Amino acid sequence: MTSLELTLLYLLAAVLGVVLCRFLRLPAMLGYLVVGVVIGPNALALAQDSADVRHLGEFGVVFLMFVIGLEFNLSKLRAMRAHVFGLGLSQVVLTVVLGTIGSLLFAWAAPGFWRMSWQSALALSGALAMSSTAIVVKMMADRLEMDSEHGKRVMGVLLFQDLAVVPLLVLIPALGSPPEELLREIGYALLKASILIALLLVGGQRVMRWWLTMVARRKSEELFILNMLLITLGLAWLTELAGLSLALGAFIAGMLISETEFKHQVEADIRPFHDVLLGLFFITVGMLLDWRPVFERWPLVLLMVSVPVGFKLLLVTALAKVFGATTGVSLRTGLYLAQAGEFGFVLLTMAQQERLVPPTLINPILASMVISMLATPFIIQWSNRIVMKVVASEWLMQSLQMTTIARRSINANKHVIICGYGRCGQNLARMLEQENIPYIALDLDPDRVRQAAAAGDSVVFGDASRLQALIAAGLGRASALVITYLDVPGALKVLASARGHAPNVPVIVRTQDDFDLERLQQAGATEVVPETLESSLMLASHALALVGVPMRRVLRLVQAQRDARYNLLRGYFHGSDDDTLHEREQERLSTITLPSEAGALGRVLSHLRLAEEGVRVVSLRRSNGRIVDAASDPSLEDGDTLVLSGRPEPLAMAEEILLKG
Repeated sequence: MTSLELTLLYLLAAVLGVVLCRFLRLPAMLGYLVVGVVIGPNALALAQDSADVRHLGEFGVVFLMFVIGLEFNLSKLRAMRAHVFGLGLSQVVLTVVLGTIGSLLFAWAAPGFWRMSWQSALALSGALAMSSTAIVVKMMADRLEMDSEHGKRVMGVLLFQDLAVVPLLVLIPALGSPPEELLREIGYALLKASILIALLLVGGQRVMRWWLTMVARRKSEELFILNMLLITLGLAWLTELAGLSLALGAFIAGMLISETEFKHQVEADIRPFHDVLLGLFFITVGMLLDWRPVFERWPLVLLMVSVPVGFKLLLVTALAKVFGATTGVSLRTGLYLAQAGEFGFVLLTMAQQERLVPPTLINPILASMVISMLATPFIIQWSNRIVMKVVASEWLMQSLQMTTIARRSINANKHVIICGYGRCGQNLARMLEQENIPYIALDLDPDRVRQAAAAGDSVVFGDASRLQALIAAGLGRASALVITYLDVPGALKVLASARGHAPNVPVIVRTQDDFDLERLQQAGATEVVPETLESSLMLASHALALVGVPMRRVLRLVQAQRDARYNLLRGYFHGSDDDTLHEREQERLSTITLPSEAGALGRVLSHLRLAEEGVRVVSLRRSNGRIVDAASDPSLEDGDTLVLSGRPEPLAMAEEILLKG
């Protein structure tokens, strides 16, 4: 198979795998793993595992570590130090220690079934300590649980796991050394890593800021992206030259940039390389898996799925309880972190390269990790039911929460329910108070709720996406429901609950832009307020006032646009920087000037039936500059310029009608 054919095969397989996962609402990473298994040498044998492909996959790990380094900052660690260095540190250390001891005991009890040296046991325990950041964070974001009690603990543990990968990347290659040189190699590796990191971090941030500033002043996007690739791969090469791993250098590069003002731009530029190459890495991992020995040794695979998952579940649950969480929160934290993680594959691959893992165990271990990750979305979806059945006090806790909400809203009538009490929700509450309109706000951030409630605000802890919380807040008696957070899936959940229980209560939804306006309206939103359109109205009103337009006329124009449901501003002229897959499907404005040979000349607008094609004529300007009211159904003349609004395909059809007749 030629290089081009192999590349096309990987791209086709990756696209099909990601499409399938998106259809099933599963993380794309699982699609890459399954695709690797299917096309690999141990299944359909469409592609062979080659050194070139593995090297490309290693670059995916490099960019993954670079992104982790970008997210590493002292303020974030300081804010979450109790969860990161308390729960997270305890989880990783105890998993490694207890996992190593348990693996050695199992090898002693069943030597024919499980042969393992202490170096191998330590390497595997490091992989066992990892959980899947990609799967868990996506699931929590979709379920609006990032600011919940268990969500904060899960994020703290995941953050420490990411940091713990760095010493493990140094330790595992040293574990592959001969026994008589082992301690010396470990000490030497740690010394080299310490010296290199110290040298880079002491003066590295100053040099990095100076260099990035100099590159940014050239105002070339291509140069900036090339520079990012040079820095990432250059520092990765430097650490490999020092006898350490490529991923360690990439992590340091990310850390150096994280403290500069270029962090967000770098993160946006590097994301495509990170996503594509990391997907290739997971395909290569899937290609390593041979399912035949797995089926032959299914008892071992079943054991290796159930024991690590059960062990991590019990350990994390117990530790969360020790660090002050309730039983329900502790169990949820354990359920979210019980699976294997993407860094587990990285560490396992490295251990295999160092010949620390017996070849007979590679396939069962890989299979168990893949199965645990495949099961994670379903475990998280069922976590609430599991907690309710296992923890008797959780019913009482949730009943108390609903009682607290109901007690606060029991005397309220014709009030406003505010979903989300961030800056937008708080500003709305202040204005409602000025007009003596009662309100009750629901928010999932316990610190914000505690401080706001102490200040006298009518806010309670509650999940607005749950119907029980809305009912307790008096949804049936409310005069309006306002969704203030910028999360369309979350808003759709609230809309479904509100429309099913109280269809007559108006619902106002805040969104970032107008991309999902029709979708939210169809779901039952009475009004949708896109921030981009409101900011456009404010900019226009200030500009008109500053150039001398009377304020009364400015207010009338702005109000007219609001009354027209933002019809004029919903479309906009697209440029090259808007040409993304998502943007190309959105409503836009298009300008067409009619030449002398245009087929539509002499015809009136209504006869062209552009509206039937889904296109609206926003304005018409004659060749002499005079604006003609399109609603008056004028006839078209040579040199007329029409501004049309619609989606790309209808606009193309309208252009053909205007030019060719």
